[in-house]
Amino acid sequence: MTRMFVDAWDPSYGSSFEGASEADGPASPSSAQVDTDVEVPAAEWAPIDVSPSVRAPSVVFLVDGVRRNDAGLWTSEEDGTSYAGLAASYAAGVVRCDLGKGAASLVGARVARGLFTASPSAGDVQAGSVRYEIHRISGTGEASKLPAAVQAPLTALEIDISAAARDGGSDGTDLLVVDGPLRNRRQLPRTIGYVKTQQKQYLPGPLTAVVTALKPGQRTPVFHLGTVWGGWSWYLRLPGASGAPWSGIVRLECSPDLTPDQAIELAEISVVTLPRFASSAYKDPRAPQNLVPIAGLERRLRGMLGDARVLHRALTLATVRGR
Repeated sequence: MTRMFVDAWDPSYGSSFEGASEADGPASPSSAQVDTDVEVPAAEWAPIDVSPSVRAPSVVFLVDGVRRNDAGLWTSEEDGTSYAGLAASYAAGVVRCDLGKGAASLVGARVARGLFTASPSAGDVQAGSVRYEIHRISGTGEASKLPAAVQAPLTALEIDISAAARDGGSDGTDLLVVDGPLRNRRQLPRTIGYVKTQQKQYLPGPLTAVVTALKPGQRTPVFHLGTVWGGWSWYLRLPGASGAPWSGIVRLECSPDLTPDQAIELAEISVVTLPRFASSAYKDPRAPQNLVPIAGLERRLRGMLGDARVLHRALTLATVRGR
C-alpha cells in the first residue's frame, strides 16, 4: 500500500529537497523567428496612433486564473521508491465589462484542486470536505517541475468559463482579453492575450527603440512570432507610466490563424479599449499594467481558494489517516 507524507515546508518556498530553477531575466533575448514586415516594412517602423474611426467594443470580457500550492507531498511506494507530489488549488473567472453602461460584473468563476505527481499508485486525496483530484504526470516527476503541471488544467478551466460566459451574451463584436499569453486558447474568437511582464526581447535594437519611444495610447506595428505557439503580436503603452523606458508597456498577441488584416484590426481595437482599464500606482503596485478588472478578479478568486493553513492541516491529517 502506498503511503503519503506532507512536506513540512511552506510550499511557497518550493521543496525542501530540491531548489527551484533560476528564472530568465527581463532582458533575455528570444530565439524565436520574428517577421517585422507584417504591417509596415521594418525600416518604416514608428509609433502608431489609433485611428479616429476605430470604435471600442460594447462589451469586453476579461479572463484570469490564479493558483496556489497548498502542500508538497512525498509518496512511499511498495517497492521502496518515492515520488514527489504537489497539492494545488486553482481558480478561473470572467469579468464582463459593459462599456456603454460603465458597469462590470463577475459572470463566471470556478475552483478546482488537484494532486500532481508521477506516482503510479497515488489516487485522489480527500482532505476534510475538499477533494484533490489526481493528475498523473509523465516522466520522473521532479518536485521543481510540478508547479508547471498546474498550468494545463488551469488553462482548460479558463477556456471552459470563457465559452460559458459568452453563451447568449455575445453579438459577435465583443472582445475577450485573457491575462497572459494565448497558448492553446488561440481557438477562442475575437480574443487577445495580454502579457504584462516582459521577460523576452523579441525585436532587434532599432525596433526595440520604437517600443520604448511609445507614448501612452500608442502601439507598435504588428509583427509575427515564430515560437512554438506562434501568433501575431504588438506592443502598447498604457497611461500612468512612470516615464522609464519600459514602464506601462504591455505585449498583446492574437491567434496565428487570423489573417494579417484581422490581426491589425484587433491591434487597433486594443488601443481604444485597454487604456481605460489601466490601474493607478496608489491603488496597485503593478500599475498601470495590472488592469483594474483583472486585479479585482484576482482578489475574488484568491478568496475562493480558501484558507491555505486549514487546507494544509487537512491534507496532513488525511495522509496520516491513510497511513
